[in-house]
Amino acid sequence: MSPLMLSRRATLASLAALAVQAGPLRAQTAKKVSVALDWTANTNHIGLFVARDKGFYRQAGIEATILPYTDTSAGTLVASGVADFGILGSIALLTQRTAGADLVGTYAVVQTETGRVVFKGSREDINRPKDLDGKTYGGFGSAWENALISSIIRNDGGKGEFETVTLGTSAYQALENGSVDFTLEVYTWEGVKAEIEGLNQRAFRYADFGVPDEHTTLIGSSRAFLKANPASAKAFLQATQQGYRYAVDHPDEATDLLISANSDALTDRKLVRSSLQALIDGKYLMSAEGRIGDIDPAKFEAIGNYAYKSNILKGQGGSALTAVPDFAGYFTNEFLAGS
Repeated sequence: MSPLMLSRRATLASLAALAVQAGPLRAQTAKKVSVALDWTANTNHIGLFVARDKGFYRQAGIEATILPYTDTSAGTLVASGVADFGILGSIALLTQRTAGADLVGTYAVVQTETGRVVFKGSREDINRPKDLDGKTYGGFGSAWENALISSIIRNDGGKGEFETVTLGTSAYQALENGSVDFTLEVYTWEGVKAEIEGLNQRAFRYADFGVPDEHTTLIGSSRAFLKANPASAKAFLQATQQGYRYAVDHPDEATDLLISANSDALTDRKLVRSSLQALIDGKYLMSAEGRIGDIDPAKFEAIGNYAYKSNILKGQGGSALTAVPDFAGYFTNEFLAGS
């Protein structure tokens, strides 16, 4: 496709220019950059490991450290200066930034929503979201979940009333054994896993019921780091961009690199490889137009306004907001190749 080829040529040209510029940096000490994960290593993170282990960071004059996942959120680690970059959900970025955290979205890992409402396919009493009224949801403990599900049900003509049991990742087992009626999942991981295991499930896409599409997963930094280290930020993000593009173009090798770097956590190659293929086929990592890494301003503003209207955004100390935040300052594409 012509737009895709043009985008690839532009990106390759930008990366070539970056490599030339990085020459003097390599003669000096490489700039150290750290990135925090939002969960145990998975295919959302694959571009980071590819960029590190294929030498893209090193070629850009960067010594990148991928920090192990901890119970402290990546957003908190970035805002406090413990990490230079972090994997952030767009809702996490919106809520933490609005509450005063120093966070800025700098890279869209996925170009469209990966989440969905899922339930057992054998449930004859569930055919549309309004059928979820009065049923039990296996949840993960965030205000966003209740606002999201309530709005989906109401947009389908229901009341938006349901019971919530906070279970964390145990929700998937609870769904299968019938302890809960429905839950939320990331299609490109839990959904793929269910397909491999032959589980009979059905799902509702958020966007089909009035929820704006979003970049579910982002890479973010802090204004303080970006202001003090613009060259290093650009080098890191463009090498990361190169890593994700390489994963799209070389999925088998990328899968092996990710597993090799996380052999204790990732033991099911079929799941990892299938998950990556779902990300590629669904145009999540790279859009049909060849967009990779760019944050869509209209998309970000739409989900920001949705979060604001859902009353999940609070000011410092939990104070109520008196106006819609200026979401344009919550992200930037300026450090990406082709921007």
